[in-house]
Amino acid sequence: MTELRSALQSALMLALKEHDRVAASAYRGALSAIANAEAVPMEETQRAGAIESASVGVGAADVARRALSATEVAAIVAAEAADLERAAHTVSAIDPDRARTLGRQAALLTAVLRDEPAPLTQP
Repeated sequence: MTELRSALQSALMLALKEHDRVAASAYRGALSAIANAEAVPMEETQRAGAIESASVGVGAADVARRALSATEVAAIVAAEAADLERAAHTVSAIDPDRARTLGRQAALLTAVLRDEPAPLTQP
């Protein structure tokens, strides 16, 4: 597990304790993006067929997840923060409150990336 992932998990736990839904959502989204990147593509060879070709036993069809480097994890979190910033800019004219929320989420992820204290909780 990378240090960044551990920092995100710690930040998520703190956000949950503080009942900060905005921060919790940002951290969960980043952690989910990391987990999705670790997923291994499914093989197309045995999608369906005879029962005798099915995997038998608990975990028989499981495969190890991809191991991501610290650089890859940082790039994923940076992309999540950039997506949130773009979304904030896109909705700023239509829904300023939502834009502030998205901007705060981007700032929270950027702070974790830079190993800085999180911005103020719940403005």
